[in-house]
Amino acid sequence: MALVISGVVSYFLYNHIKRQYAITSQPVKIVAAAKQLDPGATITADAVVMIDWPVNFPLEGALTKPGDAVGRIVVFPIAVKEPVRESLLAAPGAVGLTSKIPDGMRAVAVETNDVTNVSGFLYPGCHVDVLVTFRPEGGRENEDVTATVLQNIEVLSTGERLQPDPSGKPQKVRQVTMLLTPDDSEKLVLAANKGTVQFVLRNGNDQAQQLHRPVQLKDLQTFGAPAPVAAVKKPAAPPKPRNFYEVETYDGNKRNTVKF
Repeated sequence: MALVISGVVSYFLYNHIKRQYAITSQPVKIVAAAKQLDPGATITADAVVMIDWPVNFPLEGALTKPGDAVGRIVVFPIAVKEPVRESLLAAPGAVGLTSKIPDGMRAVAVETNDVTNVSGFLYPGCHVDVLVTFRPEGGRENEDVTATVLQNIEVLSTGERLQPDPSGKPQKVRQVTMLLTPDDSEKLVLAANKGTVQFVLRNGNDQAQQLHRPVQLKDLQTFGAPAPVAAVKKPAAPPKPRNFYEVETYDGNKRNTVKF
């Protein structure tokens, strides 16, 4: 009877585990990219496919219908067969440049010329430092300074281009749009109105930010001057050796020193 009961219990337990495993191992269909999708691109029907995804490994933000992705704008690059997620796309209805502005950030356009746009080598996605040359409040003529007001700022667009030129050719544009926080937006607008703005192109992998002292005209005037010669200290003369001897003598409690 014990063997029969254990066999029946094992049978039902085995079937229950088998059914549970079959349910959890069945994949679900989610939306993935059928080709490389670059930032700024609008997703079309032929740009997405449905792929299998394990149901026991849920993917946050995954789309289950192609219609949820078609017409949306790509904010971050999506590789081939990579799942299309909400965090990689602009909000529904967003178009153009607005689709590339994350929540809490701002886009500010600045007039440029051949010098400030680094001879046309500014392109969407590059990072720059922003310098401004101005005259401090109450300053007199020839007291202008140049200061770094913003560092490691991303360029959103150059002119009307949201993507860099595939061939890497320089593009001369009249406006550059920067991605900034609200506070930095105010600094850039003030700098553009109070002085001359200059963009300094930096390595995209260089994320360091350092404090820099503003440069004044007097710093340029001393540039290239020979370093002052440090005064050479003469070594102190060694003490002269004594040419006598001292002998202490005692007469009872009386002490006396005699030199020879």
